[in-house]
Amino acid sequence: MIPFNRQNLFGKELEYIKDAYNSGKVSGDGKYTKMCSRFMEERFNSKKILLTTSGTHALELAALLADINEGDEVILPSYTFVSTANAFVLRGAKIVYCDIREDNLNIDENKIEDLITEKTKAISPVHYAGVACEMDTIMHIAKKHNLIVVEDAAQGVDAKYKDKYLGTIGDFGCYSFHETKNFSSGEGGAISINDEKYIKRAEIIREKGTNRSQFFRGEVDKYTWVDIGSSYLPSDINAAVLYNQFENMENINNKRKEIYNAYYNGLKDLQDQNKLRLPIINDFAKTNYHMFYIILNSEEERNGLMDYLKANGILSVFHYIPLHESPYSREKFGNFSLPVTENLSRRLLRLPMYYSLKLEEVNYIVDKIHSYILSV
Repeated sequence: MIPFNRQNLFGKELEYIKDAYNSGKVSGDGKYTKMCSRFMEERFNSKKILLTTSGTHALELAALLADINEGDEVILPSYTFVSTANAFVLRGAKIVYCDIREDNLNIDENKIEDLITEKTKAISPVHYAGVACEMDTIMHIAKKHNLIVVEDAAQGVDAKYKDKYLGTIGDFGCYSFHETKNFSSGEGGAISINDEKYIKRAEIIREKGTNRSQFFRGEVDKYTWVDIGSSYLPSDINAAVLYNQFENMENINNKRKEIYNAYYNGLKDLQDQNKLRLPIINDFAKTNYHMFYIILNSEEERNGLMDYLKANGILSVFHYIPLHESPYSREKFGNFSLPVTENLSRRLLRLPMYYSLKLEEVNYIVDKIHSYILSV
C-alpha cells in the first residue's frame, strides 16, 4: 500500500527531544520554540514569528488581533479547510465566500471588491497547494477599503509571491506544521506578525492574556492578567521535532520538487490529450511543492480513478468539500453560487506526496493512472 501521506524523521528529532527535557523546560517557549521562531524570522524576513499549537490556533490568534467582532464580515474562499472560516466565526463574524480562479484554485482577486460592504473587516486569502494568491491586487484592495489581511499560508511554508515569503505580506500570516505539511511536528503552527504594533498584544493573547513574556524578559517585575487570551503555546517537544525539519528544509524542498516533476512529466501526455489537467504554477509564484493534484474531466471519472488506485494499493484523496455547501454554512450564512469552486472541487484528486515517496512508486502511480484513463 502506498499511503497518501507519511510522517518523516531526519535523525536528530529524538536527540533534540531529550535535550529539551535536559534543559528543564518542555512547556511553551522553551529552547527549541525560540530556535524555530528565530529560524523563521531570519529566513522569511518576518518582524515576529510566534509558534502555536496548530495552524488553526494561529488563525484564531490572528482573528483576535484583528479585533473581529459580532457582525463583522470576512471575505475568504469556500475552497479551504474549515479552520480558515472557524477562526472568524468564533469571533461572531459573518463569512462571505469568494469564488476561486480557474488556474491556481486560489481566491479570485478580481471578484473580491464586489463583495465588500460597510461591514467588511478582513480578507483571508488561502495559498492553495503552496501556490501564491495574487497578493499585489489583494493588498491594494485592502488598503483602499481599510481592511485587514490574514494570509492562510498553512500549505505555503517557504513558498513565495514574487520576492516575498507567503505569510509575510498581509497583516498576519498563519502556518501549519501538521503531519501532512512539508515541515511537520505532528501538530503545530505559527503566526507571522507583520506590523510591529500588534507584537506586544500577540504575546499577551498567546500567554492566556497575561504579560508573562514581558516578565521573563525583565520588562515588568511581575506578571498578571491584562487582556483576553488563551493557551496557544506548543510544547517544546513539538518544537524540537520541528527544528530538525527546518535544518533539512533544502533537502525536503529538493525532494518534493523531484517528486512533483516526476508526476508532471509522467502525466503530461494525458493533459496533452485533454484527458486531465495538471496543476498550474503562475509566474508570480515560487511554490514549495506542497501537493500534486490532477483535475479529471468529470466527478464520475475522478471517483472511478480514486477507487481504481485504491484497488491497486494507492491511497489518493479528493480535497475539501466547499464550505458554502456544508450544512452548517448553509444554515448560518445562506446560499452562495460559486460555479468555479463547485466545478473544480468535484473533479480534483490529490496524489500521494511525501518526502520518502520513491520515484519508482511515483512511476507505478503514473502507470496506473494511464491504465485507468485510457480505458474509460
